[in-house]
Amino acid sequence: MAKRVRRLLGMVVAVTAAAVLSIGMAAPAWATGPGRAAPKPPPAGVDITGDGLTEPLRLRADSQPAHVLAVIDQVNWFGRTGAATGPRAVDLGPKYTIVVLAGDVPKQTFVLYPFAKGGPRVYRPAKQPDSRKTSAGWFLGRLNMSETLRTAGVPLERQFDTVSGGVGGGERVIPEDSLNPGKDIDEAINELQRLLLLNAGVMLVITSGLAGIALLIRRRTR
Repeated sequence: MAKRVRRLLGMVVAVTAAAVLSIGMAAPAWATGPGRAAPKPPPAGVDITGDGLTEPLRLRADSQPAHVLAVIDQVNWFGRTGAATGPRAVDLGPKYTIVVLAGDVPKQTFVLYPFAKGGPRVYRPAKQPDSRKTSAGWFLGRLNMSETLRTAGVPLERQFDTVSGGVGGGERVIPEDSLNPGKDIDEAINELQRLLLLNAGVMLVITSGLAGIALLIRRRTR
């Protein structure tokens, strides 16, 4: 059962990598005739280098399909063009370069900044290992980038304040002040008291005005 699940994950990774990289894995016309099966695409892989890694972290679909798929998922949804400029260098934090492979052939490369100020960022260089034509650009990264890299083997501290897929920018997605229910209740009670006092004051003014008008009318009708 375990081997079957691993084989299925490997197939999913291979298909995902083929779609992401657009490496033309479809068989040529002469190889897909009657009685000829399309050649099997080479397994996908990911190499990761960066801060805290003394040597490249090599992930392969045949042995670690879930990790390969998770890392590829960090970069498989970008558009053709990204922002021309990104955060300042001092705001980027540690960087990790990933190279996506088909078999042993490098196809695409990206630079990930999981703790960039304002949220994770990804930079796609214009120069790619397979010499394809693309434009350099900056993209917003997924919020769970740091946890994905950590789970894959990158030496990062675990982030506990994950919300809907993870955290980004090395900061809380929800401000710490909003996590104090006691403070919120006190503020609500104070606001209610101020509102009640304001309403009481308005009613007093209205009542006094009506009493004065009634007294004036009574005097004139005598």
